[in-house]
Amino acid sequence: MARKTKAQALETRHQILDAAIILFSQQGVSATSLADIAAAANVTRGAIYWHFKNKADVLHEIWLRCDAGLDDVELEYQTKYPGDPLSVLRAMLVYIFEATAKDPQRRALMEIIFHKCEFVGEMAALKNIQQSLLLECYQKIEDVLRQCIEAEQLSPHLNTRQAALIMRGYVNGMMESWLFTPESFDLAGDATQLVEAFIDMLRLSPTLTVNV
Repeated sequence: MARKTKAQALETRHQILDAAIILFSQQGVSATSLADIAAAANVTRGAIYWHFKNKADVLHEIWLRCDAGLDDVELEYQTKYPGDPLSVLRAMLVYIFEATAKDPQRRALMEIIFHKCEFVGEMAALKNIQQSLLLECYQKIEDVLRQCIEAEQLSPHLNTRQAALIMRGYVNGMMESWLFTPESFDLAGDATQLVEAFIDMLRLSPTLTVNV
């Protein structure tokens, strides 16, 4: 019985998160109440508060769930391309673009992040958390770039910090531009070419070379 209760609680949690993603992406975070989420998930408000402290906690959990999914994909590519970190990086970037265009939940989450969330009021605390995660993201990108350097796939003089900043801006910019005007280009169809262009910049740009 205990196992069944735990499974039911997990299912309820997923229902709440799935409903929140849809509502946040459709009408914005500020215009969505916990009561709205409870109604859409077909649960009580008490169930909401059992799992989450507030609306910011709901959005933070959605964010973490999305990141966890990317970790699983990265592990899959590391297994597929052992000792080849540049191919892993290339495949991950292509996946991110394609998933944004093709996966309804990931597209909805990107809509929320870029266009449907204001980090004010109760969401202000989430801003600080996301800023910390962003700094960790830059460090993680630099770690991957250093692996590519160690594998002699990128120049040993690559400015990894600047490259990490540019990579994050490039990927986010492409996704935000496509989400705002999806008819302007084919994000999924152009994913490989967009990624190859960025990889070429990492490999060939003299501006990204540290003076030695």
